[in-house]
Amino acid sequence: MLINVAETVVADALRGMAAAHPQLTVDVENRVVVRRDAPVADKVGLVSGGGSGHEPLHGGFVGPGMLSAACPGEVFTSPVPDQMVRAAAGVDSGQGVLFVVKNYTGDVLNFDMAAELAEDEGVRVAKVVVDDDVAVTDSLFTAGRRGTGATLFVEKIAAAAAEEGAPLDRVAAVARQVNESSRSFGVALSAVTTPAKGSPTFDLPPGELELGIGIHGEPGRERRPMMTSGEIADFVVDAVLEDLRPTRPVLVLVNGMGATPLLELYGFNAEVQRVLSGRGVAVARTLVGNYVTSLDMAGCSVTLCQVDEELLRLWDAPVETAALRWGR
Repeated sequence: MLINVAETVVADALRGMAAAHPQLTVDVENRVVVRRDAPVADKVGLVSGGGSGHEPLHGGFVGPGMLSAACPGEVFTSPVPDQMVRAAAGVDSGQGVLFVVKNYTGDVLNFDMAAELAEDEGVRVAKVVVDDDVAVTDSLFTAGRRGTGATLFVEKIAAAAAEEGAPLDRVAAVARQVNESSRSFGVALSAVTTPAKGSPTFDLPPGELELGIGIHGEPGRERRPMMTSGEIADFVVDAVLEDLRPTRPVLVLVNGMGATPLLELYGFNAEVQRVLSGRGVAVARTLVGNYVTSLDMAGCSVTLCQVDEELLRLWDAPVETAALRWGR
């Protein structure tokens, strides 16, 4: 591993982020990443966060057109309420703050507590929980579906509404609409290794894959012998479409889990597009790359979000962050 010691890996990464991205204010001690121009006058703030190890989620999505602030926890561990309250206070312009929360028990509990504390300090807070993963209903870390790739869609589209001056209730409604319109499914080709453990967190023998894996290495639906890219695309896209049943064009996210090269991801995207075309699903936009990762896991996930003209317009709106940028 390219680290000093496991105990400082998050702080070291935050120091490196600060050096690379002067447009961000990175509080290494308090673990908060904020866009440097925050709070932006008359604009709803968006705050998200979660365990580290999923980069560029969430700190890489802080900036104009996306998040106002992000709270990184320890690796695969929820940030604490104090981080979230500090972030909310730092980005609130008086128009309120939206918390975007992935559906994991620790994240939900801590963001709920933070919302109460922030309200006590005079910050209006709304919350949207992302629960897009169709692979399993409950998991080791959740009650209900896990929050995965749709988090990117929620953060980008809701933030575009906030940039246009939409009030807090409207920004929250857009975020909920995006979440309800999105579904995801992930596949692991190798196990994940955390810095603290230093070895794979679960056993996935060579020549096998796990269908429906979570972003922390949670088990999925089933384990099978290795499949081709086309076979994986057939399985994954059908699982998503069976649940989503889109009637409108979709945004497509073909996401790498951290150790899958773009050469393979683009090849996999070709198969995903083949399946969607064969199922009569129109594709509005496609994003390919490592966006919601699981440290060094080899694998991929597919997220589909069906969009109307308004959601597509908000998706296309300018964004300028460390990991996502267009239109500026």
